[in-house]
Amino acid sequence: MNTSQLRTFLAVLDQGSFSAAAKSLGISQPAVTMQIQALETELGATLLDRRYRRIDLTEAGHILEPHARRTVSEIDGARSEIDQLSGEVGGTLCIAASTTPGVYVVPRLLGAFACKHPLVKVTVTVHDTAEVVSAVEEGRAQLGIVGAVIRGSRAVFEQYKSDELVAICPPDSPLVGLRRVALSALASERWVVREQGSGTRAMTERELTARGLDPAHLQVAAQLSTGEAIVTAVEGGLGVAIVSRFVAEKSLALGSVVRIELAGDAIVRPFYTVSPKGTPTRAAAAFMTHLQVGLEG
Repeated sequence: MNTSQLRTFLAVLDQGSFSAAAKSLGISQPAVTMQIQALETELGATLLDRRYRRIDLTEAGHILEPHARRTVSEIDGARSEIDQLSGEVGGTLCIAASTTPGVYVVPRLLGAFACKHPLVKVTVTVHDTAEVVSAVEEGRAQLGIVGAVIRGSRAVFEQYKSDELVAICPPDSPLVGLRRVALSALASERWVVREQGSGTRAMTERELTARGLDPAHLQVAAQLSTGEAIVTAVEGGLGVAIVSRFVAEKSLALGSVVRIELAGDAIVRPFYTVSPKGTPTRAAAAFMTHLQVGLEG
């Protein structure tokens, strides 16, 4: 049994398939299969149930998983301490991010980070906010980036940036051209919303409540899992929505959706880094520093 086999085993679990694991590890799918088969042969037990096109843990796999995560974490910790002796930052860095920062913020910073720290191999996965926090808590990610705090979680949240949420409507909506529209005045409109667990959804519901509109009474025409899908639905005339400015900016510039000018203060939500309790790895600490500098620049 070696560390590479354990990393491959965990990658299959975290990514949900052999092909996705191969992509995240930068190796071929047959190589992933060979690593898993070698591990199962050495342990004398089947670890993954691959029936019905799903990947499920067997009883032996459930036993191995926490040991594998601890072993890989300890190896990464040792590598981080050794890196400190040479002054180089290296190793692997798995970043779990919610949709808006994962699609619109982090990718813009990866190129410059790779130039500064070429020995760090970065993997970015995109989930809803709740899953990002779980990934950090369980050691599947060394750093998370989200748009909302999960109360009672076993992680450390630090605010680092703000994101403006904007209300949008189709270009032919009667709302176009109106100034200072009260959010409560949109009660009769059809809405397109994000799924439960989304930071955007949580922030929107808090803002609606604060401005006198009960989220439970919205006429929800559709619930979609990405901001891009919501913008596309609004472009098609399905209803109004509240999304991140990052998500809507291209469609607003093209005129395929129109911003509703809301009364009151701008709707602003913070972005947060999510870290495990304790000392972060050097790679995670380096990226957090890069994140601050990149966003200030």
